[in-house]
Amino acid sequence: MGKPKVFVTRIIPSEGLDQIHAYCDATVWEDELPPPREVILQEARDADGLVSLLTDTIDGELMDACPRLRVVSNYAVGFDNLDIPAGTSRGILMGNTPGVLTETTADFAFALLMASARRIVEGADYVRAGNWKTWGPMLLLGVDVHHATLGLLGLGRIGVEMAKRARGFDMKVIYYDVFRREDMEQQFGLTYAPMEDVLKQADFVSIHTPLTPETHHLMNRQRFALMKPNAVLINTSRGPVVDNDALLEALQSGQIAGAGLDVTEPEPLPADSPLAHLPNCLVVPHIASASRVTRGKMADIAARNLIAGLQGEALPCGLNNDALGQGRSTLPRDW
Repeated sequence: MGKPKVFVTRIIPSEGLDQIHAYCDATVWEDELPPPREVILQEARDADGLVSLLTDTIDGELMDACPRLRVVSNYAVGFDNLDIPAGTSRGILMGNTPGVLTETTADFAFALLMASARRIVEGADYVRAGNWKTWGPMLLLGVDVHHATLGLLGLGRIGVEMAKRARGFDMKVIYYDVFRREDMEQQFGLTYAPMEDVLKQADFVSIHTPLTPETHHLMNRQRFALMKPNAVLINTSRGPVVDNDALLEALQSGQIAGAGLDVTEPEPLPADSPLAHLPNCLVVPHIASASRVTRGKMADIAARNLIAGLQGEALPCGLNNDALGQGRSTLPRDW
């Protein structure tokens, strides 16, 4: 019998793609831009498996248009692009790629914090523009990181890694999370506080929450108004956690000093967006996990999730392994 048919919505590192090609009859979308919705519908119509990215909306409509689909392997730790209840009710297994990008993302979040605080990109642009004429005592003054207060919104795995990095700079770390982590408080000297207090006290606010209905526009006008005028916002979570209009007003008015964004709303951020041109707003193109090693590990997990699902087994990093035994995931295979 033939190999299972799968559609991969973008080229991923060889650590995963080689496994997929070896086990599956794989069609890979090779464009740099995501495949349009109609292309995914067409290519996945008779597919047994799908490897998706955050840019691909995998909902009930798509699942119903793809009656053979048994597994969706999301090449990301986030999964707000997946309708997991719809998948579960249809017996479609879904997985993501957690864990391997935790430290890499924390490295990058702290790099954004440092670059924003010390105006590194502004300084590089200043030199490239030919404006560097002499040393100046008032030139590009930033804010200190050492002994500053870091406020974390969310103390999951990445938030904990940020706290660990802050210790090397003798920072005071306070956090808010819907779940208090007293074990982490004791281990790393963290202080829990209500969100309003974190925003009022922090010199740097770093967001590490998933995107949910509750966290959508978590940072809004009212919450920016609580922050210090010298404070810097860092976001490496999801763009819609921050209200862009409110952030723009806060940056333009001097309500806060700066922002470093790896994610935006919308994404990608249009080149003519005012945020992209503010000197005190550093925007980069969603690259927090973009190290060669980490992206390779993500690809390996995505491939193993896909193949396990095609074999009718629980996914190593499954989001709804309880879908096993419900419909498609246990249907007899014809390959």
